[in-house]
Order: sequence, then C-alpha cells, then structure tokens
Amino acid sequence: MSRSNVNLVFYADSYHPIQVGSIDGTDIVPHDNGVYRALLCSSAGLYDPFGDPKVIGDPYCTVFVGRLSHSTTEHTLRKAMSKYGRVKNLRLVRDIVTGASRGYAFVEYETEREMRRAYKDAHHTFIDDSEIIVDYNRQQLMPGWIPRRLGGGLGGRKESGQLRFGGRERPFRAPLQSIPFDDLKRLGIPPPPEGSYMSRFQVPSPPRRNRSSIDREESSHVRSSIDKEERSHRSSSLEREERYNTRSSRDKEERYGKSHSEERKERYRKGSPVDREDHHYERSSLDRENTIRKEALLTGKKLFTKQMRKSTPTEVLGIGKKALTSATGIIVGLTDTKRGDPLLGITLIANFSQVD
Repeated sequence: MSRSNVNLVFYADSYHPIQVGSIDGTDIVPHDNGVYRALLCSSAGLYDPFGDPKVIGDPYCTVFVGRLSHSTTEHTLRKAMSKYGRVKNLRLVRDIVTGASRGYAFVEYETEREMRRAYKDAHHTFIDDSEIIVDYNRQQLMPGWIPRRLGGGLGGRKESGQLRFGGRERPFRAPLQSIPFDDLKRLGIPPPPEGSYMSRFQVPSPPRRNRSSIDREESSHVRSSIDKEERSHRSSSLEREERYNTRSSRDKEERYGKSHSEERKERYRKGSPVDREDHHYERSSLDRENTIRKEALLTGKKLFTKQMRKSTPTEVLGIGKKALTSATGIIVGLTDTKRGDPLLGITLIANFSQVD
C-alpha cells in the first residue's frame, strides 16, 4: 500500500461495531468487550433508534452537541447555538435519577441550511469554558447505529479504553496494509473507499434528505397552492360577475324607469294646449262617471231594500222585474253618459230607479 495515504482519512456511512473498533476500518474480529456487547445488540436487534419517545423533530435539521460542561443549562446552550440560526427545539439530556446534565444535547433548527451552518461552524467552539463537538443526528440518520451505553458510539478518549473510529472527531485512517476484502464482505463490513479518501482538514458532509421526497413535497405544496389560487380566483371572478350582473340589471331598470317617466313628462310638456285640455277633460270625465256609478248603485239599493220591507211575495216578484228594468236603465244611462250626455244618463237612472 502506498505511503502517500498516511495523511488521508475516510468516514463511516453506516455503523458496524467491529469496523468502528478499528483505526483503519479493516478489523474482522472484536478487540474489546464493548465491541462484543455492541455486536450482540446489533445482531439480536436489541436497540431501536426510533423507539425513544423523547426524540422529536426533524433529524435532518438536528445536530448533536457533545462534551458539554455539566454546569451548562438549556438557556446557556440555546443562547450559544442561536448564533447559527433559529433554534426550534432543544433537549439537554439529563440523568433520570439525579437530574444532572450528562454532557450532551440535541438542537433542532428551523431549516436544514441553519443546521449545516451550525454543523460546520460550531464544532470545537467553547461553551462555559468547555470545548464542544458538533455532529449530525447519527441516531436516526446512520444505519446500524448503536449508542455508547451499549458499547457502540463514536469518538471517545484514550483513557476510556473504548475508542471508536469513523466519526467526525476520530475518522478512519487510510489503510497502510492490504485490505481483506473477502473477510469484510463475509461480515457485511463496507471496505475502505480506495481512491476517495479525504484530507484531515476537509469537513465531511452530513447526510442530505432524499431529493425525490423533497421534490414530491415541493410539487405537492406547489400544486395545492396553485389549486387554492385557482379556486379563489374562480370564486372571486364568479362573485364579480354576479355583482356586475346585479348592478347592471338594477341600473337598466333605473335608467328605464327614469327615461320612461321623463318621456311622459316630455310628451306632456311638449304637447299642444289642445292636447293637454283633452287629457284633462278625459280624466275629469272618468272621475265623474265613477262618482255617478257609485251614487246610482247606492240609490237603487236603498229604494229596493225599502220597497222589499213593505211588499208581499207577489209584489216582490214585481219589484224584482222593476229592479231588473232599473238595472237596465242604469246601464243605459251610464252608456249614454259615456256618449257624452250626462244629463240624459242621470234622468234615465232617476226614472228607472223609482219603484211603485
């Protein structure tokens, strides 16, 4: 193997307990009891990374903050991490018995861009005089993850005796010896990426969200927004049309009524004096006819009722005939009045209304 690989490194994309216990990612047997314990948990499926009810939020917008001072509080951590973006949620992990801080936390940001900014810039900064490390949320985003309490995890200090490689703090070194590809394949361990090693000074990129799911979410959001806009536009256009039709019909009626009344006034105003006199005479004639009709009918009713009270049944029949004749006379009289001779009509009404 070339000696030019001395300063090159690579990082683990998935978690395998045996591999992370190796400095170059090529070990095929566990070298400490912690690795044995992690391998047992992984093989038996004893750990569910999504089974913790306390884990909330979007993992793609969440960073892991480790090596915190035990005196650091939620307020201090939020204030420090707010320099890199808008903090949506923060969980400082505490001991379930004593309530003391366990020295690590999870910080969720509003957007993935803000999370990446904190991932890049907050690493190896100081909070309460303690140098922190920042990594992405490997619990939910790294396949096969096993936590430190079960013998897994990444990083660690030499005095702990359980160093774990492949993470941001302690990456795998490029192998200086031959790689046992067959043994790695048999154990299901991904081999080192020959030809794709990185420099120690390069920052490994955290996992990105599946682009197809982002496209689907964006397309569905855009489609729903377009549908909403179309429905609102359609309803508003229908309302405008309805208001316009109502207003136009009302305006037409008002204009027609005004124009009709104005035409009548104009015709009356422009008419000759003779026409106006004829119009006035016709109206007065109609009024007189109505008055005569009402008085004649009232007079006939009174006379008929008076005579009926004094008469026998035989006389009633005669009165009925006379009443019929009187009614005929009234009709003739009114007809004569319509012919233009009201005096003749009144005379006939008076004569036929007389009952013996």
